Amino acid sequence: LAGIYIHIPFCKQVCNYCNFHFSVSHSNKPQVVDAIVKEIKLSLNFIEVKNIETIYFGGGTPSILSYNEIEQILSTIKGFFKVNKEVEITLEANPDDINTEQLINWKKLGINRLSVGLQSFDEAELKWMNRAHNAPQSLKCIDEIISTGFTNFSVDLIYGSPLQTNENLINNFNIIAQKNIPHISCYALTVEKGTVLNKLIKENKSENINTAKQAEQFQLLLKLMEANGYEQYEISNFCKPNFRSKHNSSYWQGKPYFGFGPSAHSFNGNNIRRWNVANNSLYIQSISKNLVPFEEEILTKQQLLNEYVMTSLRTKEGINLNFVKTIFGETEKNRLISFANKYELDEKLTTTPTHIFLTKKGKFFADGIAADLFTLL
Repeated sequence: LAGIYIHIPFCKQVCNYCNFHFSVSHSNKPQVVDAIVKEIKLSLNFIEVKNIETIYFGGGTPSILSYNEIEQILSTIKGFFKVNKEVEITLEANPDDINTEQLINWKKLGINRLSVGLQSFDEAELKWMNRAHNAPQSLKCIDEIISTGFTNFSVDLIYGSPLQTNENLINNFNIIAQKNIPHISCYALTVEKGTVLNKLIKENKSENINTAKQAEQFQLLLKLMEANGYEQYEISNFCKPNFRSKHNSSYWQGKPYFGFGPSAHSFNGNNIRRWNVANNSLYIQSISKNLVPFEEEILTKQQLLNEYVMTSLRTKEGINLNFVKTIFGETEKNRLISFANKYELDEKLTTTPTHIFLTKKGKFFADGIAADLFTLL
């Protein structure tokens, strides 16, 4: 089974922390949608599997697409792939795009999961991030999603911003718990190159992030989630029982996926990764000539092992040592166990005969621990 990711490279405005590929000019949006539809037809041979279990509209801001544009993309997918009856179709949506009419239309199109770019219920924080929505819209959109009958939806939260206090974080979470939101993705604010935030910090116009505060807030989040019945099935992802994201889980499980649209990535499930050009005009021009503008990388066995270590360590299940032995050999299995021992002494990892997984203490150090476990290239 495979997944499909569609990158919609348009936003209303620039959030100060974001480094994803997008444009605030929407003049060529119809041409990008047409090109995505054509790319689907041009890319069918990349992955043998044509049974699709997840479709994910990401971005950018996919919720700015019109009904007809979403329908155009979905009908093309259904025309060229075998889409499972139980397919999970997710649309990323911003609160300012969500209203009852839109929600009803999305349901008609077969969208059965929403991922809401909420980030905070606090007005000052939203303004600081330069989000397009305000705090009342954050609250209103959740009520409308529930009243329209969406049972499967997620909200994004950012923690560790200079403005956020522990009290604000608790207030944000209390709203989530009160409204019984089934899935939450929580991300520590990071300063990425090329972002507005990076520029503001360099010019001393914004306070830099405080990693000690972020660590404290992360531990606070873990306590709040656990006390309210949320499963942390991946470092940044929490859900009520049976509400894991099938699409994101497929990435962590190494399943194949097609990526369509500017900057979208694809993986054939074996050893080839592709990524499209991150330029809307070049993407349109190339597709018009029946050429998909991608770069490609053939992954070595070492790279595949490192990616497995990085993704699986972030999940609740952790590194499966039997899988490592079967795919990469006994030597690599033993090497991982040996490296894990020092973190076990520091109470950051737990090792069993079959798995290596992070402790609560180790979860904030996941990336560093994974890098230490990598096999040398």
